Amino acid sequence: MEPSQEDIVSLVNSIFEVRDFTKTEFALEFRIQDTDFKAKFEGLARRLEDMNYVCRLEKIKGSGLYVIIQKFPPKKLGGWLSTAWTPRILFAVVIAFVMIDGYYRAAGTNMVVEIGDPLETAAIYTLSLLGILGVHELGHIVAAKAHGLKTTWPYFIPGLPVIGIPTFGAFIQSKGLTINREILFDVAIAGPIAGLVIAVIVSVYGAYTAPVLDPEIAAGLFKDSRLVQWNQGEPLLMSASLALFGKGGTGHEIILTPVMFAAWIGFLITFLNLLPAWQLDGGHMARTLLGAKLHKYATYASMGILVLLNYWLMAVLILVMSSRNPSASPLDDVSPLSRNRKLAYIGIIVLAVLCAPLPSGFLPWLLP
Repeated sequence: MEPSQEDIVSLVNSIFEVRDFTKTEFALEFRIQDTDFKAKFEGLARRLEDMNYVCRLEKIKGSGLYVIIQKFPPKKLGGWLSTAWTPRILFAVVIAFVMIDGYYRAAGTNMVVEIGDPLETAAIYTLSLLGILGVHELGHIVAAKAHGLKTTWPYFIPGLPVIGIPTFGAFIQSKGLTINREILFDVAIAGPIAGLVIAVIVSVYGAYTAPVLDPEIAAGLFKDSRLVQWNQGEPLLMSASLALFGKGGTGHEIILTPVMFAAWIGFLITFLNLLPAWQLDGGHMARTLLGAKLHKYATYASMGILVLLNYWLMAVLILVMSSRNPSASPLDDVSPLSRNRKLAYIGIIVLAVLCAPLPSGFLPWLLP
């Protein structure tokens, strides 16, 4: 049965200390005087969502706190995203693309130094890369579920095998409302942290198994164009993985095996996601900490960083997308972020630096 306006008013009055009530053409506005409103608002938002209503909390200077309630249609995914088979088909396509990419990379590497059967290497490469991306999305899903949010299955994005990157990552969509800043922060941070753990494991394994060529042999292979210098940048975490086995520093020519390439893609995607830009994971975190205005400037700063690292295409993409839909706004954009989450964000900045594809010599006092 559809709740009446009187039911909504009664519900709000049972939760908050309502000072004034105003009915407009499209909304019900309640001026409240509660100081401990955060948990109360979260409870109200969840109850109203089940009734096909949405509420938001606004702080109006000189007037106080307002709970504003409107009716909304149930949120649905549009078009091809709404079908249950879409994420499965995309996942199958991405598996095929990554396997093909891994096979050709392994076969090409075997022409220089033997690293094993191309099909077996491609399978390890696929498990490594999709493990990083899959655990990243699983982190989001687990955090969302912990906060009572339902999500879709991950949508994996096919890439350009052999000539580029076989997958451009994955994403999920929330089926519920993001109520406050802390929920937005928690769901955002869980994915990159979970995926980075797997990326580090893959990087360490890749560094352990990566062949090292004699400098004289490598020089001849470079001269014959059988080897090409890697110039896409190297994350500090990858440098540390190589150093762990004594393979870092000058005088070592390391072959970028498919597994090492999977780790590099994992670090790159983690770095991009941690940028405080737009609606990337790092963008959501920055939005909860900085607010809408400063988050906009952080987005511009992120584009500048990408330009410095020669990732122009990604910078342009963020510019276009942020101009259309700048940031996510929680229903309660008044309650501040907790101190522990603010401290955690400092760690996020450090991790972003460690995952960044830094050019050789960019940080000469840190890079070998």
